[in-house]
Amino acid sequence: MAENGTDCDQRRVGMIKEQHNGNFTDSSLSERKRRDREERLNIVLWRQPLVTLQYFSLETLINLKEWTIKLWHRRSILVAFLLMLAVLTATYYIEGTHQQYVRYMEKKFFWCAYWVGLGILSSVGLGTGLHTFLLYLGPHIASVTLAAYECNSVNFPEPPYPDQIICPDEETTEGSISLWAIISKVRLEACMWGAGTAIGELPPYFMARAARLSGAEPDDEEYQEFEEMLEHAETAQDFASRAKLAVQNLVQKVGFFGILACASIPNPLFDLAGITCGHFLVPFWTFFGATLIGKAIIKMHIQKLFVIITFSKHIVEQMVSLIGSYFQCHSSPQRLQVLQET
Repeated sequence: MAENGTDCDQRRVGMIKEQHNGNFTDSSLSERKRRDREERLNIVLWRQPLVTLQYFSLETLINLKEWTIKLWHRRSILVAFLLMLAVLTATYYIEGTHQQYVRYMEKKFFWCAYWVGLGILSSVGLGTGLHTFLLYLGPHIASVTLAAYECNSVNFPEPPYPDQIICPDEETTEGSISLWAIISKVRLEACMWGAGTAIGELPPYFMARAARLSGAEPDDEEYQEFEEMLEHAETAQDFASRAKLAVQNLVQKVGFFGILACASIPNPLFDLAGITCGHFLVPFWTFFGATLIGKAIIKMHIQKLFVIITFSKHIVEQMVSLIGSYFQCHSSPQRLQVLQET
């Protein structure tokens, strides 16, 4: 009995020591991470210029070495790309009857690149992007809608369209323009803008993925907030924390269709979805494919329809008449008389 009691005491002491060592290890690890973070914050050009330039040069050399090795392993793809680039360059500069098609493709390329760039500016920067939909795409769709109903056509002369909208010379019957014709007219720029917003969501994904694979914590407030949210997930009480947890759980459990659902609606918390996908190592094409479909196709058509309907006079009049007829059917005669008098 005495021996058994002694063994139990020794086991208890051992467990206490292991727990103490584990707590000590965790505290020392967190303290080391804190010191490393403070040291990284001090490595800036205006405080330690030589050290900053040294680290920048070393990182640049390491990246160049890695890219060179990757290109060497994919040299067949690189050679094919260079040959295609040489053919395109020769086609662009050699005179001939094909130049009209070259100029048309050049114009379309820069037009698409313009809207893709505006889309990237809208979503890049972890929620601090420029609201290019309200500033550029929304007014463009509205002007095309108003001009389409004024001209009864969407066949605007090119040029000057899209720089300037002029009614075509051909005569058309009034009321021949349809909602689908306007949607088709602005589909290219709208989808390019949506694709740009999908590209702008990639930095949070790559940041969280690289942090998870390397084991380091990036100096980013959004990622630190995400880590704290995971630690205090069970004790979250406020609405904002519960909404963030709902987005994180949807993306983590549902996968592709969860990301698609978050990307298909106006969602200010979608940066959290990108961080969640990167943190849990969701495959790139799963994340980007769902984001591209949701933002460039589904969400973009919802926003486009909203703007077109808002600036369509006859559609608004039809909606007002439907609402008026509904109230007429469900209102008493005394109330209708009061409404008519007012």
